[in-house]
Amino acid sequence: MKLLPPESCSVCPVEVAVNLIGGKWKILILYRLLRQETVRFNELQRSLGSVTQRTLTRQLRELEADGLVNRTAYAEMPPRVEYSLTEKGNSLTPILLQLQDWGLGHMNEKTDLPV
Repeated sequence: MKLLPPESCSVCPVEVAVNLIGGKWKILILYRLLRQETVRFNELQRSLGSVTQRTLTRQLRELEADGLVNRTAYAEMPPRVEYSLTEKGNSLTPILLQLQDWGLGHMNEKTDLPV
């Protein structure tokens, strides 16, 4: 792969990607769904740690609207909602795995995140 010359696109493709998956939580949500395939809301919230219910709901709605995440609601009591990656979301697998590998390679550097 090579970098595209700036004049080759009227819209920057990296900007498109960042608009779809950018932000503090979206990539982590996608990564969790990649690892677990189908996840309930509360399980996803627990696995992410400090994300608020409101923020997680908003991020999931955006990912669903962008066609990256499926939301399946079951008519049960109590209500059950599960999330999974769509085909488009699964197309991010190589990128998420590269981010995982890059992170593993840099874990020994000074960071404020728990290892």
